[in-house]
Amino acid sequence: MTGVHILALILCISGTGAVIGAVISNEWKVTSRATSVITATWVFQGLWMNCAGNALGSYHCRPHLTLFRVEGFLQACRALMIAAVCLGFFGSICGFIGMKCTKIGGSDQTKAKIACLAGLLFIFSGLCSLTACSIYAHKTTSEFFDPSIPQKYELGPALFMGWAGAAVCLIGGSIFCATIIAGSNLHSRPNYSHAGLTMMTSRPEKPPAYQKSTFRSSNEFNKTAYV
Repeated sequence: MTGVHILALILCISGTGAVIGAVISNEWKVTSRATSVITATWVFQGLWMNCAGNALGSYHCRPHLTLFRVEGFLQACRALMIAAVCLGFFGSICGFIGMKCTKIGGSDQTKAKIACLAGLLFIFSGLCSLTACSIYAHKTTSEFFDPSIPQKYELGPALFMGWAGAAVCLIGGSIFCATIIAGSNLHSRPNYSHAGLTMMTSRPEKPPAYQKSTFRSSNEFNKTAYV
């Protein structure tokens, strides 16, 4: 059980790291090379900045406009990704405390509750990241197939990083909850007594007295029968 908890915690921490990498990345969408006139220059955008680069390796970034002038879907993606990072951070702390190999957290029942809470936090973190990346990808693909928008963008690497982190967090959180539920069901099973089976299968140490006396009387009868 301890090894499974360690594996689940490693998966969850890795997923949270991938989500953090997606948040700070500026490549949520990149210009399409198929529709770009100047192929040596491209534009890529993230949650916080717009950047432009060229084939020489130089690029320039500028932050988005003020908060009140940012599009609604972008604000929603920011909020969901920040929530995913916060949930993953607190889930990592609870998961470390709730593991059986650690000496903090109190009794086994308390540690089991904390570990279950950690699993739920990681599951919600994965759902937040999955929702944010899906919203951004839907917006990007709808603009790509809209003929009225001249500038076309494709899905950037940050989206796939966010999806991967969400999947890993969901797997790790599910393992946490599954192990806790399985352990609680194992401890709640009733213990049946085998006293009755032992009494049925046990043999008496000495034969009854009447059997011995009967055996002796039969021998004496056999001895005197031929006299």
